Amino acid sequence: MQDNRTGFIDTYGGIYEHSPWVAETVFDQGHGKATPMELIGPMRAVVESASPDMQMVLLRAHPDLAGKLAKTGALTAESTSEQASAGLDQCTEAEFEEFTSLNNRYKQRFGFPYILAVRGRNRHEILDNFRARVDNDTATEFHEALNQVHEIARLRLEALSQQA
Repeated sequence: MQDNRTGFIDTYGGIYEHSPWVAETVFDQGHGKATPMELIGPMRAVVESASPDMQMVLLRAHPDLAGKLAKTGALTAESTSEQASAGLDQCTEAEFEEFTSLNNRYKQRFGFPYILAVRGRNRHEILDNFRARVDNDTATEFHEALNQVHEIARLRLEALSQQA
């Protein structure tokens, strides 16, 4: 629990990938003393009430799954851990090429990267999900990507609560 704005932002600013504005808004709404699990609803509400443009910025802040940032070690610590937990750091060359192709196709179609809460999944399940979603319509995929962002945030808050 943090009641100091800077400490709160330091702790929770990365819950939504590269989007500290979510934690800043939640703190400013009076949730500075909340536990990690008590922040799930308020953080989700901030994102859901944001403009479509801000939601798009949030989606675009996510890295490609099994992308070049992962290969070069340039992901956030959270994303590195999440992708490794799903075995994405162990892709075969053919799997990596398929991820690259799907990532490019997906971003060209939707304007943001494919997002999936990968914790608890393996790379084969992720590829199957990716193949199924790449042909969705834009409205469906925008909604699904936001739901996945919320699930990633929930899992990150859950992990923080287990550390306390």
